[in-house]
Amino acid sequence: MTDPKVLRLKTPEDCESFATNVQKTHPELAKEARRRAVELRAAQYGAKSDAEREALKAVYAFEEARSQATGRKAHASRTWQSIKRKGILATVEAIVKRKTSTEGYATLMKAGLEDFTFEAVVLRHRGTFSKEAIEQAQTRINERKV
Repeated sequence: MTDPKVLRLKTPEDCESFATNVQKTHPELAKEARRRAVELRAAQYGAKSDAEREALKAVYAFEEARSQATGRKAHASRTWQSIKRKGILATVEAIVKRKTSTEGYATLMKAGLEDFTFEAVVLRHRGTFSKEAIEQAQTRINERKV
């Protein structure tokens, strides 16, 4: 359940400011604010379906997690280029079907944001993706659990 203070935040910038201010005293609240920023950014992008919205959240979550890990603003440049060329769902399909996991997957898993990985999106929206993508997503997630 998200804290009411976080729910009142209306822009990604408000969320970032709030997260910075509470990070030292309330790290869990800061994490909630960053998750809210991810949700707000995805909503602003203009997704046409739940699968697209969740996939966009995954990209924004990676950028946020990477920024936190490195201490500087991260941008998923190659992913955004692919999204512009092929679209968000085709990009997710191509990335998940790779035989090896991506930096994005590793970063989100390490940050405890496994629900934002493209693999998790594929498994939640099985009707949107190919059998091959679903199988690869399941395999990758199963390997992580071992």
